[in-house]
Amino acid sequence: VQLVESGGGSMQAGGSLRLSCVVSGFPYTVYRVGWFRQAPGKTREGIACQNLRGGRAYYATSVMGRFTISQDSADSPLYLQMNALESDDSAMYYCAAGGSGGSCLTSQPYAYWGQGTQVTVS
Repeated sequence: VQLVESGGGSMQAGGSLRLSCVVSGFPYTVYRVGWFRQAPGKTREGIACQNLRGGRAYYATSVMGRFTISQDSADSPLYLQMNALESDDSAMYYCAAGGSGGSCLTSQPYAYWGQGTQVTVS
């Protein structure tokens, strides 16, 4: 399984960015995808997740109403649209893919992780 994130960068507060994650080679046991972030000195935080083929999305309180996870089909990239960015959104962002076991906003269900893309908001 390969996950490759892109779209990170520097942005002023109040601006928008869209992250992309190309997921390929996953086995049939993979049915959840999610976005996580980790800032220096902080624990990794699950911020958005959904089933691989769409359905209900779940969000962390810290990003609800500002971020949107989406994926047109199981074979298309996974996106994270980030609006109204704040300085607290600065972090390394990771996409992840996995299966069952716990809330999709926790790390537990995810066996596969990308390398991350940096987002800096000033």
